[in-house]
Amino acid sequence: MTGVQFVTVQDGDGEGRLDRWLKRQIAGITQGQIEKLCRTGQIRVDGGRVKASSRVTPGQKVRVPPLPKSEPAAPKPDAGISAADAAMIQGAVLWKDEHIIALNKPAGLPSQGGSGQGKRHVDGLSAALTFGYKDVPKLVHRLDKDTSGVLLLARTSRIARALSEAFRARTTRKIYWAAVAGLPNPKMGTIRFGLVKAAGHGRGGEGEKMIAVHPSKVTETEGAKRATTDFAVLEALGTRTAWVALVPITGRTHQLRAHMAEIGHPIIGDGKYGGSGQENLGDGWGAQLGGEISRKLHLHARSISFDHPITGKRITLTAPLPDHMKRTWKTVGWSEADVPADPFEDET
Repeated sequence: MTGVQFVTVQDGDGEGRLDRWLKRQIAGITQGQIEKLCRTGQIRVDGGRVKASSRVTPGQKVRVPPLPKSEPAAPKPDAGISAADAAMIQGAVLWKDEHIIALNKPAGLPSQGGSGQGKRHVDGLSAALTFGYKDVPKLVHRLDKDTSGVLLLARTSRIARALSEAFRARTTRKIYWAAVAGLPNPKMGTIRFGLVKAAGHGRGGEGEKMIAVHPSKVTETEGAKRATTDFAVLEALGTRTAWVALVPITGRTHQLRAHMAEIGHPIIGDGKYGGSGQENLGDGWGAQLGGEISRKLHLHARSISFDHPITGKRITLTAPLPDHMKRTWKTVGWSEADVPADPFEDET
Protein backbone atom coordinates (compact mmCIF):
# COMPACT_ATOMS: atom_id res chain seq x y z
CA MET A 1 0.00 0.00 0.00
CA THR A 2 1.66 3.20 -1.17
CA GLY A 3 -0.68 5.96 0.04
CA VAL A 4 -3.47 6.73 2.51
CA GLN A 5 -6.66 4.89 1.60
CA PHE A 6 -10.23 5.23 2.86
CA VAL A 7 -11.93 1.85 2.81
CA THR A 8 -15.67 1.49 3.35
CA VAL A 9 -16.90 -1.41 5.49
CA GLN A 10 -19.24 -3.42 3.25
CA ASP A 11 -22.58 -4.97 4.16
CA GLY A 12 -21.12 -8.43 3.69
CA ASP A 13 -18.46 -7.73 6.32
CA GLY A 14 -21.04 -7.44 9.09
CA GLU A 15 -20.23 -5.89 12.45
CA GLY A 16 -17.04 -6.87 14.21
CA ARG A 17 -13.72 -5.87 15.70
CA LEU A 18 -11.58 -3.43 13.74
CA ASP A 19 -8.42 -5.55 14.03
CA ARG A 20 -10.14 -8.63 12.62
CA TRP A 21 -11.67 -6.62 9.78
CA LEU A 22 -8.25 -5.15 8.90
CA LYS A 23 -6.63 -8.59 8.81
CA ARG A 24 -9.23 -9.70 6.27
CA GLN A 25 -8.54 -6.64 4.11
CA ILE A 26 -4.75 -6.42 4.28
CA ALA A 27 -2.62 -9.51 3.70
CA GLY A 28 0.23 -9.79 6.17
CA ILE A 29 -0.73 -6.99 8.56
CA THR A 30 0.07 -8.00 12.13
CA GLN A 31 -1.72 -7.36 15.40
CA GLY A 32 1.25 -5.32 16.57
CA GLN A 33 1.09 -3.06 13.51
CA ILE A 34 -2.63 -2.49 13.96
CA GLU A 35 -2.29 -1.56 17.64
CA LYS A 36 0.59 0.84 16.95
CA LEU A 37 -1.23 2.54 14.05
CA CYS A 38 -4.36 2.94 16.19
CA ARG A 39 -2.35 4.25 19.14
CA THR A 40 -0.66 6.90 16.97
CA GLY A 41 -3.93 7.90 15.31
CA GLN A 42 -2.94 6.75 11.84
CA ILE A 43 -5.87 4.35 11.60
CA ARG A 44 -9.18 6.18 12.11
CA VAL A 45 -12.84 5.32 11.64
CA ASP A 46 -15.11 8.08 10.31
CA GLY A 47 -12.36 10.51 11.25
CA GLY A 48 -12.20 9.52 14.92
CA ARG A 49 -9.46 7.79 16.88
CA VAL A 50 -10.05 4.12 17.66
CA LYS A 51 -8.54 1.11 19.39
CA ALA A 52 -7.74 -2.21 17.75
CA SER A 53 -10.68 -3.68 19.67
CA SER A 54 -13.16 -1.01 18.51
CA ARG A 55 -16.10 -2.30 16.52
CA VAL A 56 -16.84 -1.33 12.95
CA THR A 57 -20.17 -1.49 11.14
CA PRO A 58 -21.16 -1.42 7.45
CA GLY A 59 -20.97 2.02 5.89
CA GLN A 60 -18.15 3.33 8.09
CA LYS A 61 -14.99 4.62 6.40
CA VAL A 62 -11.67 3.39 7.72
CA ARG A 63 -8.54 5.47 7.17
CA VAL A 64 -5.66 3.11 6.35
CA PRO A 65 -2.16 4.67 6.14
CA PRO A 66 0.71 3.40 3.98
CA LEU A 67 2.17 0.30 5.54
CA PRO A 68 5.90 -0.42 5.76
CA LYS A 69 7.07 -3.22 3.52
CA SER A 70 6.68 -6.26 5.71
CA GLU A 71 9.32 -8.90 6.19
CA PRO A 72 8.25 -12.54 6.30
CA ALA A 73 6.55 -13.23 9.60
CA ALA A 74 9.19 -14.47 11.98
CA PRO A 75 8.46 -18.05 12.99
CA LYS A 76 8.95 -19.06 16.59
CA PRO A 77 12.67 -19.44 17.36
CA ASP A 78 12.31 -23.20 17.80
CA ALA A 79 10.37 -23.64 14.57
CA GLY A 80 13.59 -24.01 12.55
CA ILE A 81 12.17 -22.28 9.47
CA SER A 82 14.51 -20.24 7.28
CA ALA A 83 13.53 -16.76 6.11
CA ALA A 84 13.51 -18.06 2.52
CA ASP A 85 11.11 -20.88 3.35
CA ALA A 86 8.90 -18.53 5.39
CA ALA A 87 8.71 -16.16 2.40
CA MET A 88 8.00 -19.07 0.05
CA ILE A 89 5.08 -20.49 2.05
CA GLN A 90 3.64 -17.02 2.70
CA GLY A 91 3.88 -16.28 -1.01
CA ALA A 92 1.77 -19.39 -1.65
CA VAL A 93 -1.21 -17.95 0.27
CA LEU A 94 -4.14 -17.80 -2.13
CA TRP A 95 -6.81 -16.49 0.27
CA LYS A 96 -7.33 -16.14 4.00
CA ASP A 97 -9.66 -14.83 6.63
CA GLU A 98 -9.58 -15.12 10.43
CA HIS A 99 -10.63 -18.78 10.28
CA ILE A 100 -9.10 -20.40 7.18
CA ILE A 101 -5.96 -20.11 5.04
CA ALA A 102 -5.88 -21.45 1.47
CA LEU A 103 -2.56 -22.14 -0.22
CA ASN A 104 -1.65 -22.74 -3.83
CA LYS A 105 0.73 -25.53 -2.86
CA PRO A 106 3.81 -25.70 -5.08
CA ALA A 107 4.51 -28.97 -6.88
CA GLY A 108 7.33 -30.83 -5.13
CA LEU A 109 6.46 -29.62 -1.62
CA PRO A 110 5.01 -32.41 0.56
CA SER A 111 1.89 -31.72 2.60
CA GLN A 112 3.34 -33.57 5.58
CA GLY A 113 6.75 -34.86 6.58
CA GLY A 114 8.32 -38.25 6.07
CA SER A 115 11.71 -39.78 6.63
CA GLY A 116 14.45 -37.32 5.71
CA GLN A 117 12.01 -34.49 4.96
CA GLY A 118 12.94 -32.32 7.96
CA LYS A 119 10.51 -29.42 8.29
CA ARG A 120 10.30 -28.59 4.59
CA HIS A 121 6.68 -29.55 4.11
CA VAL A 122 3.46 -27.56 4.50
CA ASP A 123 2.76 -28.88 8.00
CA GLY A 124 6.31 -28.08 9.13
CA LEU A 125 6.24 -24.58 7.63
CA SER A 126 2.80 -23.64 8.99
CA ALA A 127 4.35 -21.77 11.93
CA ALA A 128 5.17 -19.07 9.35
CA LEU A 129 1.46 -18.72 8.55
CA THR A 130 0.17 -17.39 11.89
CA PHE A 131 0.00 -13.76 10.63
CA GLY A 132 -0.28 -12.35 14.13
CA TYR A 133 -2.56 -15.08 15.49
CA LYS A 134 -1.56 -17.29 18.40
CA ASP A 135 -2.40 -20.71 16.94
CA VAL A 136 -0.42 -22.44 14.19
CA PRO A 137 -2.76 -23.39 11.29
CA LYS A 138 -3.65 -27.05 10.88
CA LEU A 139 -3.92 -29.07 7.66
CA VAL A 140 -7.41 -30.43 7.06
CA HIS A 141 -6.61 -32.45 3.92
CA ARG A 142 -3.55 -33.34 1.83
CA LEU A 143 -2.20 -33.22 -1.70
CA ASP A 144 0.47 -35.56 -3.06
CA LYS A 145 3.98 -34.11 -3.02
CA ASP A 146 4.07 -33.60 -6.81
CA THR A 147 0.48 -32.33 -7.08
CA SER A 148 0.05 -28.55 -6.97
CA GLY A 149 -2.99 -26.46 -6.14
CA VAL A 150 -5.54 -25.49 -3.51
CA LEU A 151 -4.86 -26.74 0.01
CA LEU A 152 -6.85 -25.64 3.07
CA LEU A 153 -5.54 -25.01 6.59
CA ALA A 154 -7.70 -24.20 9.61
CA ARG A 155 -6.61 -21.49 12.04
CA THR A 156 -8.28 -23.14 15.05
CA SER A 157 -9.10 -26.68 16.15
CA ARG A 158 -12.82 -25.89 15.97
CA ILE A 159 -12.59 -24.88 12.31
CA ALA A 160 -10.38 -27.89 11.55
CA ARG A 161 -13.08 -30.21 12.91
CA ALA A 162 -15.81 -28.45 10.91
CA LEU A 163 -13.86 -28.59 7.64
CA SER A 164 -12.86 -32.22 8.20
CA GLU A 165 -16.51 -33.12 8.75
CA ALA A 166 -17.43 -31.31 5.51
CA PHE A 167 -14.88 -33.44 3.63
CA ARG A 168 -16.34 -36.60 5.17
CA ALA A 169 -19.87 -35.48 4.31
CA ARG A 170 -18.71 -34.72 0.73
CA THR A 171 -20.16 -31.20 0.78
CA THR A 172 -16.73 -29.91 -0.23
CA ARG A 173 -16.13 -30.09 -4.00
CA LYS A 174 -12.68 -30.27 -5.57
CA ILE A 175 -11.90 -30.02 -9.27
CA TYR A 176 -8.48 -31.05 -10.56
CA TRP A 177 -6.93 -30.33 -13.94
CA ALA A 178 -4.59 -32.80 -15.60
CA ALA A 179 -2.92 -33.51 -18.92
CA VAL A 180 -3.25 -37.19 -19.76
CA ALA A 181 -1.89 -39.52 -22.41
CA GLY A 182 -4.25 -40.11 -25.31
CA LEU A 183 -7.90 -39.04 -25.64
CA PRO A 184 -10.41 -40.69 -23.28
CA ASN A 185 -13.51 -42.08 -24.98
CA PRO A 186 -16.21 -41.29 -24.00
CA LYS A 187 -15.17 -37.73 -23.24
CA MET A 188 -17.12 -37.65 -19.97
CA GLY A 189 -17.68 -40.46 -17.53
CA THR A 190 -17.21 -42.00 -14.10
CA ILE A 191 -14.48 -44.41 -13.00
CA ARG A 192 -15.48 -46.82 -10.23
CA PHE A 193 -12.48 -49.11 -9.79
CA GLY A 194 -11.70 -49.89 -6.16
CA LEU A 195 -8.18 -49.35 -4.83
CA VAL A 196 -5.95 -51.48 -2.63
CA LYS A 197 -2.46 -50.67 -1.38
CA ALA A 198 0.31 -52.72 -2.97
CA ALA A 199 2.62 -54.66 -0.68
CA GLY A 200 5.78 -52.90 0.48
CA HIS A 201 6.65 -49.27 1.11
CA GLY A 202 9.24 -46.86 -0.17
CA ARG A 203 11.30 -44.56 2.03
CA GLY A 204 8.98 -42.70 4.38
CA GLY A 205 5.97 -44.37 2.77
CA GLU A 206 6.35 -42.34 -0.42
CA GLY A 207 6.83 -45.43 -2.54
CA GLU A 208 3.38 -46.81 -1.81
CA LYS A 209 1.35 -47.65 -4.88
CA MET A 210 -2.35 -48.34 -5.26
CA ILE A 211 -3.66 -51.19 -7.39
CA ALA A 212 -7.01 -50.87 -9.15
CA VAL A 213 -9.63 -53.52 -8.40
CA HIS A 214 -12.68 -54.17 -10.60
CA PRO A 215 -15.85 -52.95 -8.83
CA SER A 216 -17.22 -56.51 -8.73
CA LYS A 217 -14.10 -57.74 -6.91
CA VAL A 218 -13.83 -55.02 -4.21
CA THR A 219 -15.74 -56.85 -1.49
CA GLU A 220 -13.69 -60.03 -1.92
CA THR A 221 -10.30 -58.26 -2.07
CA GLU A 222 -8.69 -57.79 1.34
CA GLY A 223 -7.95 -54.13 2.10
CA ALA A 224 -9.68 -52.81 -1.03
CA LYS A 225 -11.86 -49.72 -0.79
CA ARG A 226 -14.38 -48.39 -3.24
CA ALA A 227 -13.30 -45.28 -5.15
CA THR A 228 -15.16 -43.04 -7.58
CA THR A 229 -13.85 -40.35 -9.95
CA ASP A 230 -15.75 -38.21 -12.46
CA PHE A 231 -13.80 -37.06 -15.53
CA ALA A 232 -14.45 -34.72 -18.46
CA VAL A 233 -12.27 -33.88 -21.46
CA LEU A 234 -11.85 -30.11 -21.86
CA GLU A 235 -9.47 -29.96 -24.84
CA ALA A 236 -7.30 -32.37 -26.79
CA LEU A 237 -4.26 -32.43 -29.06
CA GLY A 238 -5.45 -34.99 -31.58
CA THR A 239 -5.28 -38.39 -29.92
CA ARG A 240 -1.93 -37.72 -28.30
CA THR A 241 -2.87 -35.87 -25.14
CA ALA A 242 -5.97 -34.41 -23.49
CA TRP A 243 -6.70 -31.77 -20.88
CA VAL A 244 -9.16 -33.28 -18.42
CA ALA A 245 -11.08 -32.10 -15.38
CA LEU A 246 -11.28 -34.64 -12.56
CA VAL A 247 -13.56 -34.69 -9.52
CA PRO A 248 -12.73 -37.21 -6.78
CA ILE A 249 -16.03 -38.31 -5.25
CA THR A 250 -14.10 -40.38 -2.73
CA GLY A 251 -10.70 -39.41 -1.35
CA ARG A 252 -8.38 -42.41 -1.65
CA THR A 253 -4.58 -42.28 -1.82
CA HIS A 254 -3.36 -41.61 -5.39
CA GLN A 255 -6.96 -42.06 -6.57
CA LEU A 256 -6.86 -39.81 -9.65
CA ARG A 257 -3.47 -41.07 -10.80
CA ALA A 258 -4.37 -44.75 -10.39
CA HIS A 259 -7.80 -44.33 -11.98
CA MET A 260 -6.55 -42.53 -15.09
CA ALA A 261 -3.79 -45.10 -15.56
CA GLU A 262 -6.29 -47.95 -15.18
CA ILE A 263 -8.42 -46.67 -18.08
CA GLY A 264 -5.31 -46.35 -20.27
CA HIS A 265 -4.76 -42.59 -19.96
CA PRO A 266 -2.08 -41.99 -17.30
CA ILE A 267 -1.32 -38.45 -16.22
CA ILE A 268 1.63 -36.89 -18.07
CA GLY A 269 4.81 -37.00 -15.99
CA ASP A 270 3.55 -39.71 -13.64
CA GLY A 271 6.46 -42.09 -13.32
CA LYS A 272 4.71 -44.20 -10.69
CA TYR A 273 1.52 -44.98 -12.61
CA GLY A 274 2.36 -43.97 -16.16
CA GLY A 275 5.83 -45.36 -16.69
CA SER A 276 7.86 -42.17 -17.11
CA GLY A 277 10.23 -43.86 -19.55
CA GLN A 278 7.45 -44.79 -21.96
CA GLU A 279 7.07 -42.33 -24.81
CA ASN A 280 3.50 -41.47 -25.70
CA LEU A 281 2.99 -41.74 -29.46
CA GLY A 282 -0.77 -41.24 -29.30
CA ASP A 283 -3.94 -43.21 -28.55
CA GLY A 284 -3.13 -43.47 -24.86
CA TRP A 285 -0.50 -44.91 -22.54
CA GLY A 286 3.01 -43.60 -22.02
CA ALA A 287 3.40 -40.64 -19.69
CA GLN A 288 6.08 -38.78 -21.66
CA LEU A 289 5.27 -36.43 -24.52
CA GLY A 290 8.91 -35.59 -25.21
CA GLY A 291 10.16 -32.37 -26.79
CA GLU A 292 9.65 -29.32 -24.59
CA ILE A 293 7.09 -30.94 -22.28
CA SER A 294 8.21 -31.12 -18.67
CA ARG A 295 8.54 -34.52 -17.04
CA LYS A 296 6.90 -33.18 -13.87
CA LEU A 297 3.49 -34.52 -12.87
CA HIS A 298 0.72 -32.65 -14.70
CA LEU A 299 -1.91 -32.77 -11.95
CA HIS A 300 -3.23 -29.59 -10.31
CA ALA A 301 -5.95 -29.02 -7.70
CA ARG A 302 -7.60 -26.25 -9.67
CA SER A 303 -10.51 -25.28 -7.41
CA ILE A 304 -12.30 -26.03 -4.18
CA SER A 305 -15.81 -25.08 -3.06
CA PHE A 306 -16.98 -25.35 0.53
CA ASP A 307 -19.49 -23.90 2.98
CA HIS A 308 -17.74 -21.53 5.37
CA PRO A 309 -18.07 -23.02 8.88
CA ILE A 310 -18.82 -19.60 10.43
CA THR A 311 -20.62 -17.50 7.81
CA GLY A 312 -22.31 -20.37 6.00
CA LYS A 313 -21.43 -18.75 2.67
CA ARG A 314 -20.34 -20.95 -0.23
CA ILE A 315 -16.68 -20.16 -0.92
CA THR A 316 -15.02 -21.09 -4.23
CA LEU A 317 -11.27 -20.67 -4.59
CA THR A 318 -9.26 -21.13 -7.80
CA ALA A 319 -5.50 -21.68 -8.07
CA PRO A 320 -3.43 -20.64 -11.12
CA LEU A 321 -1.54 -23.40 -12.93
CA PRO A 322 2.06 -24.08 -11.84
CA ASP A 323 4.80 -22.92 -14.22
CA HIS A 324 5.53 -26.35 -15.71
CA MET A 325 1.87 -26.85 -16.65
CA LYS A 326 1.60 -23.28 -18.01
CA ARG A 327 4.50 -24.07 -20.34
CA THR A 328 2.79 -27.24 -21.53
CA TRP A 329 -0.52 -25.44 -22.08
CA LYS A 330 1.31 -22.78 -24.13
CA THR A 331 3.15 -25.41 -26.15
CA VAL A 332 0.00 -27.29 -27.16
CA GLY A 333 -2.15 -24.16 -27.55
CA TRP A 334 -4.60 -24.59 -24.68
CA SER A 335 -6.06 -21.55 -22.87
CA GLU A 336 -7.52 -21.44 -19.36
CA ALA A 337 -10.09 -18.89 -20.56
CA ASP A 338 -11.59 -21.30 -23.10
CA VAL A 339 -13.07 -23.86 -20.71
CA PRO A 340 -15.86 -23.78 -18.09
CA ALA A 341 -14.94 -23.51 -14.42
CA ASP A 342 -17.04 -26.61 -13.72
CA PRO A 343 -17.73 -28.78 -16.80
CA PHE A 344 -19.90 -31.07 -14.66
CA GLU A 345 -22.31 -28.31 -13.64
CA ASP A 346 -25.05 -29.26 -16.10
CA GLU A 347 -24.67 -32.90 -15.13
CA THR A 348 -25.08 -32.16 -11.41
